[in-house]
Amino acid sequence: MEMIQTHRHSGLDLLHARYATLLKTLSMRMLHNDADAEDLLQDVFLEIWDLAPTYDPLKGRPLSWIVTLTRRRSIDRLRRRAAYCRMEAGFAEEAKCHDNGWTHVHEDLAQRERNEHLQRALAYLPEAQRNAIKLAYHEQMTQREIAARTGIPLGTIKTRLELGLKKMAVSLYGFKDVLWGNNYAAGT
Repeated sequence: MEMIQTHRHSGLDLLHARYATLLKTLSMRMLHNDADAEDLLQDVFLEIWDLAPTYDPLKGRPLSWIVTLTRRRSIDRLRRRAAYCRMEAGFAEEAKCHDNGWTHVHEDLAQRERNEHLQRALAYLPEAQRNAIKLAYHEQMTQREIAARTGIPLGTIKTRLELGLKKMAVSLYGFKDVLWGNNYAAGT
């Protein structure tokens, strides 16, 4: 310790050679992790180097002081690890709560975007087709109910719904040629 107090590296090398295995064993018993024990050992030897001037041989033997220092640093590391685990669990729980919230926000935004696309596609339809689709999908009426309410023949309602839905599909997804061939362009 006198060599370390006078900042001679050979004193720290000697101390390390004598007590590193003992101190690592002590820290391993507390930490149960080899990497943590190695890190702690380095920290302890750095602290010994820094605190050597404060060491008082009248208060105890160097080994007792070093073991006490190692034990305290091991306890500090355990406390930090426990605090980190609690914090990590809290963050995970918080993130889970926010994920659910964000999921709803994303779903709401996606639904709003879909509705805007549908409204634009509906706006481009002829009024007769637009009205038939609104009655069928917004008011959830059957084709027969639409025909009865509007006084328009059932066949005409079916045709308006079919043509309106095809035009919306083209407007929304560009399926014109794939699903209905080139005949669609001539139909209204």
